[in-house]
Amino acid sequence: MEQSEASDHQSPPPAAAAVFGARADLAGRYHSALATDGVTLGLIGPREVPRLWERHILNCAVLGELITDGTSVVDIGSGAGLPGIPLAIARPDLSVTLVEPLLRRSDFLHRIVGELGLDVRVVRGRAEEKTVRADVGGADVVTSRAVAPLERLAKWSAPLITEGGRLVAIKGSSAAEEIERDKALVGRTGISDLHVETCGSDVLEVATTAVVGTKRGRDGRDRARSRTRNQKG
Repeated sequence: MEQSEASDHQSPPPAAAAVFGARADLAGRYHSALATDGVTLGLIGPREVPRLWERHILNCAVLGELITDGTSVVDIGSGAGLPGIPLAIARPDLSVTLVEPLLRRSDFLHRIVGELGLDVRVVRGRAEEKTVRADVGGADVVTSRAVAPLERLAKWSAPLITEGGRLVAIKGSSAAEEIERDKALVGRTGISDLHVETCGSDVLEVATTAVVGTKRGRDGRDRARSRTRNQKG
């Protein structure tokens, strides 16, 4: 309890004002919720509390640098709301939906979205479920953080992304190697042009790394298959 209370009163770093602007107070309230209930519910490890701002909240919020204005965003495997909630706080122009299968986590998300007054949907379910696809499909961007290897992540994400939309997944320092390993399998899902982008370098000590890819239409997939067949022939 003493640790949680101390965390509750931890002052936000200067970067919070730069990233969240006038909504930095909402980010502070979200930080407090993660540092208290988030730990109690097992959504955040106790050792992560001292670095919630830098490693989790700000790390996710700067992903907005890669997302255009007025975009619809679906965050799959949202867990404690990362990256969806920091994105929604920093970018109120975005239409954000959080997809989370576990009841305990989705209940937390419903509560914190209501307490912060965010215009964010919470959908309980798995991204690969037909009902979820029908509910949240057609998104401009599908995001995720620490959910699955890239090949599996693409299988779950691609059906939710509209043609021309993008996968924007937070990854670690081995992102380029993951692309090289999985790009052929990812291509079968309709996601192409995989590359690494970084964001937040102006405000964070360690910039956020993301894998970005574009969802092709059916014609694009057919051309890709044709090229593969021709190469084999």
